[in-house]
Amino acid sequence: MEGRKDSKRARALGLVLWVGFVLIFVPGAEGWSKEGHVFTCRIAQSLLKPDAAHVVKHLLPEYANGDLSSLCTWPDQIRHWYKYRWTSSLHFIDTPDNECSFDYARDCHDQHGQENMCVAGAIQNFTSQLLHYKEGTSDRRYNLTEALLFLSHFMGDIHQPMHCAFTSDEGGNTIELRWFRHKSNLHHVWDREIILTAAKDYYEKDMDLLLEDIEGNFTDGVWSDDTSSWRDCKDILSCPIKYATESIKIACKWGYKGVENGATLADDYFNSRMPIVMKRIAQGGVRLAMILNHVFSDDQEGFVSPT
Repeated sequence: MEGRKDSKRARALGLVLWVGFVLIFVPGAEGWSKEGHVFTCRIAQSLLKPDAAHVVKHLLPEYANGDLSSLCTWPDQIRHWYKYRWTSSLHFIDTPDNECSFDYARDCHDQHGQENMCVAGAIQNFTSQLLHYKEGTSDRRYNLTEALLFLSHFMGDIHQPMHCAFTSDEGGNTIELRWFRHKSNLHHVWDREIILTAAKDYYEKDMDLLLEDIEGNFTDGVWSDDTSSWRDCKDILSCPIKYATESIKIACKWGYKGVENGATLADDYFNSRMPIVMKRIAQGGVRLAMILNHVFSDDQEGFVSPT
């Protein structure tokens, strides 16, 4: 990965206990890996304008110490709790096998057929909820802290290609294989294996160094000319559809290609897919910042009014 720096940062990324949410740390959370979600939220928070940064810190609980990334895995940790069981289908999109396309009307529903219950619908919903922040602290109809955490997490999920993948294999979860020498599955390869292998092989397991390279690639590196197009969002109803469409196309071209049950994936797969994983993390962070900057500023041009 380009622009590797020699210095190491020692910033601690402690996960927190938030009594108000009865938050419990669960190792191996679903979605991007813990690391992927932390990266997405750290990138986003670093790109916030002053007004948006102030609102985000105001909405976070005291225990988070102003760090959005410390709570970005919360939606994974509570998705199977009775109170939040309704959110389980919001983490992904199941598309027809081999269609390699996303159709909102066709694909955005839960297992019972309830419409809008997918990650693209969730991003639309929680973004619209956050637009209510400017109405003030009294008589709020929504829990805006939860809305912030759900939006931040789902912006990571929608950029993980295997979260917008085929129905029959549950986004690669049932495709069992070996990642180098240990057992895994295709979904987990994209969730975490590629990230951890990159950290081990190139960064001596230093996640801060890996994040520095991701940030360097979109600030003044190989992706710097693309970031304006990443931020392009004229209508919040259409932008999540764009993100999901990107993911299913990547899943078809790079995720599933050449992979069968029982396969062993190693250097060839890792080297060709690693830049894609890192770019999707960067895109998720840049776009999350773009949404939060729009929502928490006076300029809401192109965004739907809250309902």
